[in-house]
Amino acid sequence: MRNLQLPGRSPVFARNAAIATSHPLATAAGLSILKSGGNAVDAAIAACAVMCVVEPAMTGIGGDCFALYAPKGASKPVALNGSGKAPKAATLAKLKELGIEDEIPLHSPHAVTVPGAIAAWSKLLADHGSKSFAEILAPAIEYAEHGYVVHSRVAFDWEGEVEELAADPDTARVMLVDGKAPKAGSIHSQPQLAETLKKIAAGGRDAFYTGEVAEDMVAKLNSVGGLHTMEDFAAADAEYVEPIRTDYRGYDIYECPPNGQGICALMILNILSGFDVASLSEADRVHLIAEATKIGYNQRNAYVADPKFADVPVEWMLGEEHTAQMRAMVDMTKAGNFKDSDFPVHRDTIYLSCIDEQGNAVSFINSLFSGFGSMIMAPKSGVMLHSRGNSFHVKEGHPNCIEPRKRPMHTIIPGFVFKGGTPVAPFGVMGGQYQSTGQANFISNVVDRGLDMQEAMDAPRSFATTEGVLQVECTFEEATYATLEARGHTLERVDKPIGGSQCIWRDPETGILQAGSDPRKDGHASGY
Repeated sequence: MRNLQLPGRSPVFARNAAIATSHPLATAAGLSILKSGGNAVDAAIAACAVMCVVEPAMTGIGGDCFALYAPKGASKPVALNGSGKAPKAATLAKLKELGIEDEIPLHSPHAVTVPGAIAAWSKLLADHGSKSFAEILAPAIEYAEHGYVVHSRVAFDWEGEVEELAADPDTARVMLVDGKAPKAGSIHSQPQLAETLKKIAAGGRDAFYTGEVAEDMVAKLNSVGGLHTMEDFAAADAEYVEPIRTDYRGYDIYECPPNGQGICALMILNILSGFDVASLSEADRVHLIAEATKIGYNQRNAYVADPKFADVPVEWMLGEEHTAQMRAMVDMTKAGNFKDSDFPVHRDTIYLSCIDEQGNAVSFINSLFSGFGSMIMAPKSGVMLHSRGNSFHVKEGHPNCIEPRKRPMHTIIPGFVFKGGTPVAPFGVMGGQYQSTGQANFISNVVDRGLDMQEAMDAPRSFATTEGVLQVECTFEEATYATLEARGHTLERVDKPIGGSQCIWRDPETGILQAGSDPRKDGHASGY
């Protein structure tokens, strides 16, 4: 239990149902749906739709979505992949012809894959929801049309993107006020987006991927050099996939399979499972998670891709032999400076949690990738388009090299904890590349250290980046920083918090729900 004399928050306990999101308006919308008889899927989509309006830097209907859904009595979750595909014309040769040699620019039309979120919402709602799109989207439509109050963390993120937002006149017209980001406490609206949400409420998936909304998105993308067609948008679909899992000290941790990076979270947990994490000092825990991150992310970068286009060796990556090889690479006395040749070789990515009164549970994530995605807005529909295609490689022969109608390696990953074949906790961590590390660290905080949901989220965070830098928040003990530097870590004391998270944990004996929401964001958990 936290020290009640210090600033902080307690976890939320609920008997019947709970929802946790990164924005209070989204939590309120989801809770209202639950109390009106809606189920976890209804509430999750309603809450996410609100966040697509009120947290526009983080998510939007022009982004992608993944979900893990556990209906009452399920022995494992249903996994849904709602990530979009590259346009049919997006060949490597074409991008080279356009001068793209090293990577796909983040704020270019070539970083825009066909958005998959609405396809995912539609499929999940049709198959597992209980309410209509019209009822579920009503709160989001209200905020987009009549305005919402900008919250503190949202304003902070917005302020950092002004220069890039100003580069596109359609984006600047909606997302800036007199050339500046809206301030916390001010009112902002998105009337064009409201009209698009109304169309989706009335016409579902087809209202987004065909007709005038799709025409607007394709015309905008083409006007800035994109290769997209109406055919690309009409072909968009989400699909059910088989979840992957690992055992962590008696808990089954489930993830969506590649093209998502959930497998990386599982590899990090596999490495941690060989250490007595509970007995380690703060410096040792940070060091261990940093080394496991560098090792796990190397393997992610080498192998994770769209399995329809590449052989992703999932079984080997999560197998005991590979795990032992990776674990042996960890030196607890010094920071590793790994080369690709050091690694074993296979020889052949907003987040919310919801549990409803019936016991159905969903782990749900929706994203634009980077802040405001590609910064490209379709002017008539108000749709901000994501930048997920930036994750593609442009190196011929790489498993994740761009190809027509291929999905890129994805950082957004919903997680789900089961125990003994029973759903325990939908959980997730936001923060782009950080998500695999964040999930593993969160699960370790709960399972190894015995922290409650809120304590596990509040704990200081670190992230070993692919640039060889160890990012650290300002809340570690000073002795920890000194120890890490002595072991060879190059520290970057970040100004911006690392990631965000939500979780709802059901006590398997009492059925009581314990929910937490990350204080690094504006949101909160709620239940009844």
